Amino acid sequence: MRKFHCRSRVGVAAGAGSAIARRLGAGILLGTLLIGPAGNTADAPDAAAQANNPLANMTALNFQDYYIGRITDTDEDGNQFWVRFAKPFSVAKTNWLMRASLPVNSYPVAADGGIATGIGDLNVFAAYLFDTGNPAVSFGLGPQITAPTAPDERLGSEKWSAGFANVLFDGRSKRFQYGYLLTWQASFAGSDDRAEVNVGALQPFAFYQLGKGLYLRAAPIWVYNFDNDAYSVPLGLGIGQVIKRGKTVFNLFIEPQASVAYRGSGQPDWQVFAGFNMQFLQ
Repeated sequence: MRKFHCRSRVGVAAGAGSAIARRLGAGILLGTLLIGPAGNTADAPDAAAQANNPLANMTALNFQDYYIGRITDTDEDGNQFWVRFAKPFSVAKTNWLMRASLPVNSYPVAADGGIATGIGDLNVFAAYLFDTGNPAVSFGLGPQITAPTAPDERLGSEKWSAGFANVLFDGRSKRFQYGYLLTWQASFAGSDDRAEVNVGALQPFAFYQLGKGLYLRAAPIWVYNFDNDAYSVPLGLGIGQVIKRGKTVFNLFIEPQASVAYRGSGQPDWQVFAGFNMQFLQ
């Protein structure tokens, strides 16, 4: 789930965003070269089908980036880089998955285009994993909380927020997988001088396997702000590569996205979503 600045949907920056995007792209290319040829390593269909499952029963570490090429009502570009860690755990014979996400935001903070860059607010959710009767179908539901961890007040909400996260992933087909991530959160404590948080987000996702770990993907995030009726509805189409190397599944992807509908200033007109994900098999 993406976390957005209280004054706008996304953090924006002029030069910092593009620099981070270039570094991420170079990192993905370097990672591909270091891991090895995809044709020799991504020949496990189960690994390819489950590589994009947010509820997969394995520890995961993801590095993901949104480079926003144009922000509505401005001439600025921007960037939001995410570090995400997921870990399955058990409580009294029930199965759960915890995911923690921390962004690095770049925001314009002055009329002259000045920017601030730094970590944002930490988001954590814990999803109870229901027994669906089919190990290829995952369904999770549980609480989420966002803590005001941004050291710079301009880079976070200065609010404690809580809500829920609901995830479905259907990986029964080795060719086509789909699902969604639905979240909602509202503020309950924090600075009285800052705007209240009341945001819902739906991320539908679909993946089509082309063979040997190569796949097509679409995973936009549709966000609605219940506090000011602002929203954004992007659509995207990208490509990814899954590489299984020993007990690690590497997943590299890039997905251009464009908004087909939006309301309110500070929305992304177009953006590029890229990532380097790792799943560690038990």
